[in-house]
Amino acid sequence: MTISNNQRRKMRSAARFYAVQALFQMEAIGQTVDGVIKEFEDHRFGEIFDDVEMQEGDVDTFRGLMERAVDDQAKIDQMTDRALVAKWPLGRIDPTLRALFRAAGAELIADETPPRVVITEFVDVAGAFFPDGKEPQFVNAVLDHMAHEALPGGF
Repeated sequence: MTISNNQRRKMRSAARFYAVQALFQMEAIGQTVDGVIKEFEDHRFGEIFDDVEMQEGDVDTFRGLMERAVDDQAKIDQMTDRALVAKWPLGRIDPTLRALFRAAGAELIADETPPRVVITEFVDVAGAFFPDGKEPQFVNAVLDHMAHEALPGGF
């Protein structure tokens, strides 16, 4: 079965969405990264998301985001803290946003995806979690700051 570029893009988008959910779940119930990856692979992948069945490519993207987010959490959290205003440190923001910044930060520091794509994708994820709020604009501003820090030469 050949996967079109559009399907591949949707699969990566779904993996980003799942990574935010999984990172949130890890923080909420203290689950390990290996445990949450296994749970998502066993129970989420294979589902239909945005008219595309999650497939092997998604697993690779999902695993990469999860492992980098955990391995580089201190670095990502510091980048996020510097992007937030002083009155709103990372510990005070919504846990869903914290998970989102960790997943996006993992992708930004991997430097494999153009920063504008990462920002757009995670702003869309924020819109899925907060459809009626201002969070997507907030996410855009924070990720823009993080991207400039992660890639000091610009993007």
